[in-house]
Amino acid sequence: MARTRVQWGDMCGIVGYIGEKKAQPILLDGLRRMEYRGYDSAGVAVFDGKETYVRKKSGKLANLIEEVKGDTPLGTVGIAHTRWATHGAPNDINAHPHQSSDGSVYLIHNGIIENYKTLKEELLKKGFSFSTDTDTEVLANLIASYLKEHPLPVAVEQALKRVEGAYGMVAYAPQNPDTLVAARLGSPLILGIIGEGEYLLASDVAAIIPHTRNVIYLDEGEMVTLTKSEYRIQTFDARPVTHPVEQVQWNIEEAEKGGFAHFMLKEIMEQPDVVLNGLRGRVLVKEGDVHLGALVGREALAQSLDRVVLLACGSAAYAAHVGEYMFEEYARIPTKVEIGSEFRYKQPVVNEHTAVIALSQSGETADTVASLREAKRMGAPTLGIVNVVGSTIAREVEAGAYIHAGPEISVASTKAFMGMLTMLALFTVALGRKRGMSFSVGKRIVDELALIPEKIQMVLAQSEHPKKIAEKYKTYEHAYYFGRKYQFGIAREGAQKIKEVAYVHAEGYHTGELKHGPLAVVDERFYSLFIMPKDSVYEKNLSNLQELKARNGKAIVITTEGNRELEDIADDVIYIPKTLEMLTPLLSVVPLQLLAYHTAVARGCDVDQPRNLAKSVTVE
Repeated sequence: MARTRVQWGDMCGIVGYIGEKKAQPILLDGLRRMEYRGYDSAGVAVFDGKETYVRKKSGKLANLIEEVKGDTPLGTVGIAHTRWATHGAPNDINAHPHQSSDGSVYLIHNGIIENYKTLKEELLKKGFSFSTDTDTEVLANLIASYLKEHPLPVAVEQALKRVEGAYGMVAYAPQNPDTLVAARLGSPLILGIIGEGEYLLASDVAAIIPHTRNVIYLDEGEMVTLTKSEYRIQTFDARPVTHPVEQVQWNIEEAEKGGFAHFMLKEIMEQPDVVLNGLRGRVLVKEGDVHLGALVGREALAQSLDRVVLLACGSAAYAAHVGEYMFEEYARIPTKVEIGSEFRYKQPVVNEHTAVIALSQSGETADTVASLREAKRMGAPTLGIVNVVGSTIAREVEAGAYIHAGPEISVASTKAFMGMLTMLALFTVALGRKRGMSFSVGKRIVDELALIPEKIQMVLAQSEHPKKIAEKYKTYEHAYYFGRKYQFGIAREGAQKIKEVAYVHAEGYHTGELKHGPLAVVDERFYSLFIMPKDSVYEKNLSNLQELKARNGKAIVITTEGNRELEDIADDVIYIPKTLEMLTPLLSVVPLQLLAYHTAVARGCDVDQPRNLAKSVTVE
């Protein structure tokens, strides 16, 4: 099979249904629950064995729902898609589902077909035509070319042997009514088992849980054939595969807004529970230690490590910057953060004494997965910190720890970021205690960790204050976020959040870098935010703050409760409770999340679905 270099697919949402119920309401509800995966266009196709009903609209899902209002197709088999555009502009024509030019195949697809140009030239010579700019239409025609001599499952199998690239796809052929065929390579695909002869396919479990918690996670290079009597899973070379049916552990209420105006605000408010869930069953208070399944039986590895690489992208990488300081100060392991999109292109130096820990909310982040595989190829032991159970990273690492944050729907990560910080603190203690950390130090950390949920709640109780500050600065188009040591990653995360959801140009800096360039552009268009709790670098931060104020810069400051001296220096002050320096990021990030959220609302932005972004970044 020509798959020497796998490029991971796009972030779109796909859903397919087969059963005895009307398919369209189930499909549209599935799209609604996955809209955060892509909202450039949406489409649905329903089949009743005689006729095919297809509707597609560019823009958000609401446009499609308006388009189909009043329609009641009777078909009980169907496919639907919400798109984040890669090949072709986001318009009605390029929206999925796509069909072959002879009308024999209908297809939805996440991914990128790398050799689509070569295949397209071949198919044109065979008489197939093309009406869209997408690579997906090439795959539909390719399957159709094999369908002339084979049933749909074999046609899909033969077509995928020709494909170079990535996909999660579902196909339907009118000549094989009451049959859906799906396959995955590099893009997640989950089978929900509702009952005998009733199944739901989706790229995200959020679309499945209203109907069943019984799921099967398809592995790389597998395809599944669904009929109204059974499901069959096989590899691309027709070898039968059996997977256990797993139970999804969270319920539908966790994926709903629960009375909040936006998912982002709901998820910010859930963070005390995220920390509690992360600690539950893992903290050994009396022993001053942490029990992590990922390290059970790996004491020799922990003791022999020369270094750790934290592999991540985006917000996960900013959490990793906090972990870098934790690991080096307390576990005494040289640690480096590597960006997933760069790691495998730089001749990385890793070996059997370098633990590579991949961090990802979705567990499907394309660059991180590809770099993880490179680390494995080089012989490094691999671990994972992920949120989504059964995801690619969760399956491919040697061991790992789930965040247990529950579904995170808003594109901008908040509670998963908090979960990563929590897990990094736990890894720090677990590794440190195996490498000479004293009982008293371990006890102090785990005791203070147990208090963090309550302290986060104290920050959340003051959320009106960040809201007032957001109103004050809502017209500013530029911002600096400054932090030292443990707060550097938080400064970058704060800048990321307000950039993502409020479209403010913001940059996160080491505070000490203020006079090495950033001061040059500070003027009335800028505000600067300093994260400066009363910690080991407070006095240094204070000097930098005064440098900025001496040049009439606007400054917001986050500091520790009781520290009143900044009220006469800064323009605005936000207070957080006192905790250990290494745990302060779990508190300091919360007002930054609230500030970004309230700024976005004040500026009239689409908070949960910011422009040009999607939740799970599975495109390289």
